[in-house]
Amino acid sequence: MWVLILAAAFVVHLLICPFTKVEESFNLQAMHDLLYHTSNITAYDHHMFPGVVPRTFIGPLVVSLLSAPFVAFFFLIGASKIISQVIVRFFLGFCVLVAFNQFGKSINNRFGKEVTKYVMLITATQFHFVFYMTRPLPNVFALVLVLIAISGWIDGKHALFISLSAFAIIVFRAELAILMGLMLLMELVSGRLNIITLLMYAAPAGLICLGFTIFIDSYFWQRFLWPEGEVLWYNIIMNKSSNWGTSPFLWYFYSAIPRALSSSLLLVPIGAYVDSRIRTLLLPAVGFIFLYSFLPHKELRFIIYVFPLLNTAAARAVCHFFNNRKKSILMSLISIAVIGHFVFNLATTSGFLYLSYNNYPGGDAITRLHQLVPKEENIHVHIDVATAQTGVSRFTQLNDNWIYNKTEDLSPGGADMMSYDVLCIGAASENAPELSPYTSSHYILDHVEGYAGIDTKDFKSFPQVVLQPKIFILEKKKCADS
Repeated sequence: MWVLILAAAFVVHLLICPFTKVEESFNLQAMHDLLYHTSNITAYDHHMFPGVVPRTFIGPLVVSLLSAPFVAFFFLIGASKIISQVIVRFFLGFCVLVAFNQFGKSINNRFGKEVTKYVMLITATQFHFVFYMTRPLPNVFALVLVLIAISGWIDGKHALFISLSAFAIIVFRAELAILMGLMLLMELVSGRLNIITLLMYAAPAGLICLGFTIFIDSYFWQRFLWPEGEVLWYNIIMNKSSNWGTSPFLWYFYSAIPRALSSSLLLVPIGAYVDSRIRTLLLPAVGFIFLYSFLPHKELRFIIYVFPLLNTAAARAVCHFFNNRKKSILMSLISIAVIGHFVFNLATTSGFLYLSYNNYPGGDAITRLHQLVPKEENIHVHIDVATAQTGVSRFTQLNDNWIYNKTEDLSPGGADMMSYDVLCIGAASENAPELSPYTSSHYILDHVEGYAGIDTKDFKSFPQVVLQPKIFILEKKKCADS
């Protein structure tokens, strides 16, 4: 029942926010192309828009295989292609759910069913982990393997732990060597694992995983490569990840983790205090966050793997208070506060979900365009960077009669831009400079608003979400063809 609550939570997040952002574009486009272009590799999106670094096709390939029967069914009944996007994201979330359930079984073996129950419940009431469960990011594909690997670590199944850790590190996210390496080090220091056994498992697993990703991805990229090796070189050796922004050293500790765990964070140290076994789980988690903090570019999703471990500590604290609630008035009051913490988590999750709902103007714009223009018309649509980064994917390009183009760096108002029938352009108002080159040649068909911050000036309605125009849909005037 408790895992079904977590399943219901990720489905709600998926349906409210069906669109994706630019960070998810490679894997999403790859799943589209695997489903709709199959063996026609030349038609795949990544040949035209390869991104900064190559990514593996293995994750998208697995999810596409799971999704294919359902995508085919909805295609046969004539459903919108956007349904396919929801389907592939659902199956990604399902894979994470299965892995999380396996993690829960190991927590049950170590701490009991009550702790497992509260791990599920705490996680379901928080925003970020559930929100990311269906996001086609390399971190989320890796998360499936990491959860099962951690389960193997908890249960002392070293072959499972080492093999899946190798797969996650070599294929999806190389920095996971820090987290899994710390767990491995603990096994070696404690004597539960020796070097000979480690090499017996690690060496063949590493070679098999490396060969597998090179074989699969060299075919799809049409050149010999190891995708995660190139990512590792770009991010760590060349330190180019800093080009995408930097954050202070302690950002994960004072910003990312408090937002991800919400009020459950207050219970984590209590869980570690009342049960020494929790400290064993937290040691590699905290060590991973600390060591990974040396990399200047930081994002919450980079440390998503440790949230289940932190929530296990919080769940242990919940059990402690509930089991002792009848021993004193103080314990009774604290137990009531613990129940209140679930309510607080849901409140913050609702707020984050509302903000996210308004944070995909590109997806809303392309949907609105298909509602405004008859599908029988043969039109050429240009999708600018702001629109492409906030929700447009090949799954949202619904009309076979239309030509969709997202070529970047075209001169505003130039001949190339003027050749399109419809323009989707990011701008904050109809008088914005981005739209000025088209005032005489195009008219505004519609615009889409999106999240623009929180208004803290009007305390009578505080906090108030500010929405402002984000994407404008321009249609070329008939007389402007020349």
